Amino acid sequence: MRFNEKELVSLSRQPSERAAELGMRGPKKGDVVKKRLVKLVVNFLFYFRTDEEEPMGALLLEQCRVEREDGHTFSITFLDEAERKYLFECDSEEQRAEWMDSIIKASYEFMRKNLIFYRSEIHRLTGKDPLDQYGISDETRFQVGHSLQDRSGDASSL
Repeated sequence: MRFNEKELVSLSRQPSERAAELGMRGPKKGDVVKKRLVKLVVNFLFYFRTDEEEPMGALLLEQCRVEREDGHTFSITFLDEAERKYLFECDSEEQRAEWMDSIIKASYEFMRKNLIFYRSEIHRLTGKDPLDQYGISDETRFQVGHSLQDRSGDASSL
């Protein structure tokens, strides 16, 4: 996927859903844990050197898996590149749980599944499709049968 660098920098300056200094280790062999300012903006996880305004990098939080690791650590791996694993060290288990929950809920796929779930619930209760009024009820990306799964399933995979 291609991104315009100026647009990403601009996005990184937007208000974040969550931001904190975390220990972070990248996917390269020999990488060590370093303190980074980590910001969650929409479905991007930006990371900065603590004394700089421009991000060092950004992770698009799609098609990835968020997993609990040892101690107060969690990891993000990408489904198409399982060896590309990022580790994040938090100050507490509570902070780790909050970050993991926020990252899982940030993905387009998570939001899409919720839209489909609530759409079907509203339709079941009212007999009306709530998307009809917007003229998008026939779009396949919002169809219940297309990918609606049990929402209690493994939510850690985005």
